[in-house]
Amino acid sequence: MPEIEEIRRRHERARAMGGVDKVERQHASGRYTVRERIDRLTDPGSFAEIGALTGFGDYDGDGRLTSVLPANFVTGTARLDGRPVMLGADDFTVRGGSGDAAIHAKQIHSEHYAGEMRLPVVRLLDGASGGGSVKMAQEAGYTYLPVNPAWDAVVDNLSLVPVVAACLGPTVGLGAARLVMSHLAVMVRNIGQLFTAGPPVVHGGTGEDLTKEELGGAAVHSRNGTIERFVDTEDEAFELIRGFLSYLPGSVYELPPVRPCDDPAQRREEALSAAVPRSTRRPYRIKPIMEAIFDRDSVFTYAEYGGGTVTALARLDGHPVGVLATDPYKGSTMTVEGAQAITRLTDLCETFHLPIISLTDQGGMTIGRVAEERGTIRYGARAIAAVYQARVPQAELIVRRVYGVGGAGLVNRHRAGRSWAWPSGDWGSLPARGGIEAAFRAQLQKADDPEAEIERIRQELAAIGSPFRTAERFGVQDLIDPRDSRPLLCDWVRDAYRVLPELTGRPSFGTRP
Repeated sequence: MPEIEEIRRRHERARAMGGVDKVERQHASGRYTVRERIDRLTDPGSFAEIGALTGFGDYDGDGRLTSVLPANFVTGTARLDGRPVMLGADDFTVRGGSGDAAIHAKQIHSEHYAGEMRLPVVRLLDGASGGGSVKMAQEAGYTYLPVNPAWDAVVDNLSLVPVVAACLGPTVGLGAARLVMSHLAVMVRNIGQLFTAGPPVVHGGTGEDLTKEELGGAAVHSRNGTIERFVDTEDEAFELIRGFLSYLPGSVYELPPVRPCDDPAQRREEALSAAVPRSTRRPYRIKPIMEAIFDRDSVFTYAEYGGGTVTALARLDGHPVGVLATDPYKGSTMTVEGAQAITRLTDLCETFHLPIISLTDQGGMTIGRVAEERGTIRYGARAIAAVYQARVPQAELIVRRVYGVGGAGLVNRHRAGRSWAWPSGDWGSLPARGGIEAAFRAQLQKADDPEAEIERIRQELAAIGSPFRTAERFGVQDLIDPRDSRPLLCDWVRDAYRVLPELTGRPSFGTRP
C-alpha cells in the first residue's frame, strides 16, 4: 500500500534530523544527537513518539513531497527504570532549536498531555527550544506579541508532577526559562551553557565580548542557585535523572515509592559515637554521618549551590525522605544560597509528600556587612516560612549547634514533631563568643582583665549550657546515643508514612521555580 510506504519514508526522514552535516557538527561539539539521547536515557524500546511526521515539507508541481525538514522538538512517552514519563527533547541539528524550525503545537501538546495523564516531565534542552528569532520576523513580514508556548501547563505541572530538565548544549531564551521551570536542573560541564541571550545578542546590547562558557557555563552558575547539579558527561546526566525520579511519586496524587530494603533498620554504626568532636571549633565530615544513618547508597545530593547547607534525598528502611544538614568544612551559618537550597528542598518535599529530617547543626544566619548587603535575612526568613508551611511530617536529630533565627527554623518547632539530640548538642540564642561581649559589656568594661572575665563567664555558661539541663526542662525531647539514630528514625518514618495519604493531592500553595 503506497500510503504505508509513505509513512515509512517520512519516519526515515524524521530520524535523519538536520542532515548528515549537521549531525556531524553535533558530534564534533562533543554532544549526542536528540535520537541518541533518547535511546541512552530511556528503557530499551519504550519510547513512543508523538508527532513524528511533524515538519516542513517541500512539494513539486504535482504535489509530490521532495524534501521535509523535521520540527526541532522530539516528544513522546517513555519509561525510565520501568516508570512512565513524558519526554521532550530539542534537536539542535535543526536550526539550533530556533522558532523558524519549530511547530509549537508539539511542545504545547507534550506539556498538556503530561498534566492530563499525570506523567513526570523530562526535558532535554539544547538551543532556543523553539524561541523566536530575527529571521522569523523577516520571513513572516511582521512581529508578534510574545507568548511562551504551553506556559500555563509548564507552570501548573510544577504543582502536579515531577519535572526534570537537563542543559545539554547552549540553552538560551525560551530554553533557559524551560530549564529553570523544573524541580531539578542539571548541567553538563563544558557542553551545556545557560543564558537568557547568547553572546552575539549580549555583545550587541551591552558591548561585552564573551564566549558561551564565559557567559553561561558551569563556572558562572555553580553557586547562584540556578542549577541544582553539575555533571561531566551526558550519560551521567541521564543516570542522575533516573536516580532523582526514583525518590518521587509519579504525581502529587500518589505516595513516594517505597523500596524493599536489605539494610537492617536496627543497624548501629560504632563510628557515630565519636563522629562529632568535643571541641566546637573542630569541623567534622557530614557525609559519613549521613551514610551511617540512611540506607546504604541511598543519599542523593540535591542543591550543590548551598555551600555549608547540605540538602539531599535519601531512604530510611526503603522510605524516601528529604534531608537538611550542614557541612562544617564549608560553614555552619545560613547564607543566601543555603537558604535557597532549603526552600527548594522543602517545597519539593511538600509537593511530593516526602517527610523531612533535619540533621541540625546551624549556627544562625550569616552575619557581616556583605551578608546585610545581600539581604540574607530575607532569604533566611523565606526558607523558614517554607519549613513552617510544609505539612509533611518533620523530625530532627540535633547533631551540634542550634543558634539564632536560622537554627530555630530548620524544623517547625511549633508542631508536635519528633526530635532527638546528641550529647554534642550546643544551643542558645547566640553563640557564647560575641554574645558574651554584647550581654556583659558594662561588666567587662569595669573588669581589670576583660579576657579573664570573659573566660570565667564562658565557663559558667558552659555549665549552664549542658544539654542535660535542657533535657531536665523538656527543652529537648531526648538525649540519645548517636548510634541509636538509624533505628529511631526508621521506626519514626514508618509512622510518618501512615499519615501521608491524607496529604496527597496538590500542595497547599502553587509550587514556584
